[in-house]
Amino acid sequence: MKAYVLIETSAGKTKGVKKALAKVKPGKCKIDSLDAVTGPYDYIAVVEGPSLDDIGQLVTEGIGMIDGVTRTTTCLAVAIG
Repeated sequence: MKAYVLIETSAGKTKGVKKALAKVKPGKCKIDSLDAVTGPYDYIAVVEGPSLDDIGQLVTEGIGMIDGVTRTTTCLAVAIG
């Protein structure tokens, strides 16, 4: 499964969050790419894993626990047609 994780950070914590995201150890899931973006979110991470539960665990126990991450939104990639 593939998901896009939209990450919002608190003011002044953006660089620290990026460093912490680089240190997230891949278990069943991994962060394939991380882009800084403009708009309401600061980063978009592309995450791959075997199941929705595994991706949810990475988001809640890995990404969401990083100091400076204030909010995440997870968007699952789906096949259409």
